[in-house]
Amino acid sequence: MDLVDYYDAYWKEKGDRVNRQRLDRLAAYIQPGERVLALDCGAGVMARKLADKGAEVIGVDMSHVAVARTREKGIEAYQVDLDMEPLPFPDASFDTVLSDSGLEHRFHVHRALDEAVRVLRPGGRLILSLPNLGHWRCRLWLLMGRFPYVPDSPTDWTHLRFFTLREGITLLRARGVTIEARDGTASLRAWQFYPFCLRWPVVRDIYTWLARRWPSLFARDFILIGRKPGQE
Repeated sequence: MDLVDYYDAYWKEKGDRVNRQRLDRLAAYIQPGERVLALDCGAGVMARKLADKGAEVIGVDMSHVAVARTREKGIEAYQVDLDMEPLPFPDASFDTVLSDSGLEHRFHVHRALDEAVRVLRPGGRLILSLPNLGHWRCRLWLLMGRFPYVPDSPTDWTHLRFFTLREGITLLRARGVTIEARDGTASLRAWQFYPFCLRWPVVRDIYTWLARRWPSLFARDFILIGRKPGQE
């Protein structure tokens, strides 16, 4: 399968509907003035949010359509298939590299992470958000001998790779990245994944806290904040 063609067709059909909770959580880690690379930027919603916050943002995506839509939002963006080619930037070009739920759609995850670390300056941060296969619901499915492909969940049918928080930590540490923080988002609007009762107001607030406190078990998407070794 040609993933570039596939995701060109995907982004032609998909609007700008995104998980705002996850975007808000990730944006909280970005400061004004930072030079940020948004890997797999999609239609540029997150990149635009960070630019509005005062960051200098550049996006890359494998899809020509996604890159065009990112540029329409006023963000500099480039079409790059990280499964096949390197990032078009020199070493140590960015203060922060943000990978927001993109690696699970790739064949060559290790290659993409190697490139992310290469373009990150010494002392810079790699922010990684991935769907969490260690979520309690996925664990229950596996205990029952099931692996259903549920839309908008860690087992979404578009995912080629699957991760737990521990695996994410292992991937970053293997590249010399030090883990500074762990976080998570509940994404309770994923209605086919969660029981409806978890969206009740008080229960929702408690569950959202649990997802941040114990992301390996309760977060639909875990977040890792890592730092590349060297002087800032």
